[in-house]
Amino acid sequence: MDDLTSIDDYESMFRAHYGRLVRALTVVSGSHEAAADAVQSAFVKAHVRWRRVRHYDDPVAWIRRVAINELRDEARRNGRKQRAVERLGSMTPLSTPEPVLDEMGLLLAELPRQQRLAVSLYYVDQLSVAEIATALKLSEGAVKFHLHRGRERLRTVLMGKGTPE
Repeated sequence: MDDLTSIDDYESMFRAHYGRLVRALTVVSGSHEAAADAVQSAFVKAHVRWRRVRHYDDPVAWIRRVAINELRDEARRNGRKQRAVERLGSMTPLSTPEPVLDEMGLLLAELPRQQRLAVSLYYVDQLSVAEIATALKLSEGAVKFHLHRGRERLRTVLMGKGTPE
C-alpha cells in the first residue's frame, strides 16, 4: 500500500467514524466538548502511528479505546483538581481574611504556568526548592528563577505599579 492510499484510508476512516465516536462518547462523558477533544486526540495519535495502526484488525477499535482512555484521564485530572480545590477551600487561613485569599488566587492565576506552580508549591504547599525541582523535573536554579520572577510580578501588582505582563 503506498502512502497516498494510506492517507486516503485514514481520511476516509476519519470522515466515516469521527462524528459517530463523538456522539457515543458525548453520552458517556456528558460533555460534547470533552468527547470531541478525546476523539480528536485519539485520531491525532492514530495519524502519528498510522503506518502501524492501519494494519490492526480494527483500527477504529484502537482509536475508540484511545479516546475512552483520554476521557478517563481527563475525568481523573478533573477529579484531582476538584478535590484540591475543595481541600484548599476548606482550609482556614491563620490570620488572613477570606477576600485576600480570593485576590491572591486571582493574582496567582495571572502568572505564567511555571511561575504559578513554583510560587504555589513554595508558599502554599511549603515545599523546599529541592522538592519543587524534583516535583517539576527542573533544576534548582530554574525553580529559583521562576520563584524570583513570580515574586517580582506579584510585587509589581501589589505595589500598584501595573498588572502582570
